[in-house]
Amino acid sequence: MNTTTSRRPAELPAVTIGRAGWWTRLSAFDGVFALLVIAGAGYAFHRYGAVMDVYESWILAGCVPALIALGWFWGPIRPLSLGVGAAALLAIGLYARTSDGFGADLAAAEQVFLLKYFLSSQSAILWMSLLFFLSTVFYWIGVFVPRGPAGDNTAQRLGSGFAWAAVVMALIGSLVRWYESHQIAPDIGHIPVSNLYEVFVLFCWMTTLFYLYYEQVYRTKALGAFAMLIVSAAVGFLLWYTVVREAHEIQPLVPALQSWWMKLHVPTNFVGYGTFAIAAMVAFAYLIKLQADERRWWKLAPLWGLGVVLCFEPMLFRKAPDGGISDYWAIYFGVSALLVGGIIALRRRIAAGLPSFEVLDDVMYKAIAVGFAFFTIATILGAFWAAEAWGGYWSWDPKETWALIVWLNYAAWLHMRLMKGLRGAVSAWWALVGLAVTTFAFLGVNMFLSGLHSYGEL
Repeated sequence: MNTTTSRRPAELPAVTIGRAGWWTRLSAFDGVFALLVIAGAGYAFHRYGAVMDVYESWILAGCVPALIALGWFWGPIRPLSLGVGAAALLAIGLYARTSDGFGADLAAAEQVFLLKYFLSSQSAILWMSLLFFLSTVFYWIGVFVPRGPAGDNTAQRLGSGFAWAAVVMALIGSLVRWYESHQIAPDIGHIPVSNLYEVFVLFCWMTTLFYLYYEQVYRTKALGAFAMLIVSAAVGFLLWYTVVREAHEIQPLVPALQSWWMKLHVPTNFVGYGTFAIAAMVAFAYLIKLQADERRWWKLAPLWGLGVVLCFEPMLFRKAPDGGISDYWAIYFGVSALLVGGIIALRRRIAAGLPSFEVLDDVMYKAIAVGFAFFTIATILGAFWAAEAWGGYWSWDPKETWALIVWLNYAAWLHMRLMKGLRGAVSAWWALVGLAVTTFAFLGVNMFLSGLHSYGEL
């Protein structure tokens, strides 16, 4: 594979979403969608405007044209938004009416059937977890099942369907949790992006949604098996964190997080984290395809090394009381070892169903480009937030330092690609290393270093 060519391969599918003729393609449903979004925002202002400050009001107002434009740009956003909104309103309506807060009785979450088993925040997030696992399983089944004329099979379509369903439940859970937080006490309500539990939910649905976009644009479901591995790993951590720390309990914000900047900085940051993760998993698929016919074991050493890193990741987390590894992470270790070993052992069969190197390379590049743009914006927003909270835009706090390292890493990757035509194995390995750097900036700093951002420690 040539690592210096910069031509656009003929094999890449033509991407027409959002190009010329965008306005002419708008339908009556697009107009209805826009009116419903405007009506929903109007209802939110009428119902909850009394507790919004000026910044929150402007954020909500800005979300209206952004959501409309996004729905017009990518069709699936329209039914997703309307469905999630309707389900969230149903959940709110099912809470018993009382004089508390805005009229919700949170005890109804254990008394009303639909809330208890489907629509309360915790129930919805548990369904999200199950559906993400099912999506991963069916995507991997689809790898080994013959594909039809459309280039996919029933298992892969089920995997994609489960991924969409998981995104729906994640968004319902997040919106209902936001509502529930306001019913506990006036000073507790907040957007659910304030702790590791909430941001892992954010990471799961946002990463999946970006992958599903690429799945549609490139007309291939073959990458779902790899992309959903990282999401399932996040779900595994989320479940462990829920049991060990009871992190699903809604808690008041610490003073450093009581800022409207959080509403902008955190979601923007996680667009970067999610797309960087997708790029890394696509890079993993690229390397599997590249070494599909390699029989010399020492040539596969880097892939085995990656497997060892993944399998021994549990050693970083809390140990059992007797000093050994907990049962949960022991199981994680075993499952990870089987997955990595199976992928490497079956690499030829897996590689046969993957898209061309050109498509893999293009997805990797576009994911990193999108992530870099949003991560840059998030870093700037974080600097403004730091100036408001701590009196300075930059303090070389460990979190800030590692955020800069992440930014420099991907800036260098993009520079080498655009200026030097970087392609191939070097590009893929770099994207994988980038995920390790990003993961340390996200979790490792909280675990091993202290600083101004230590409120998110494990």
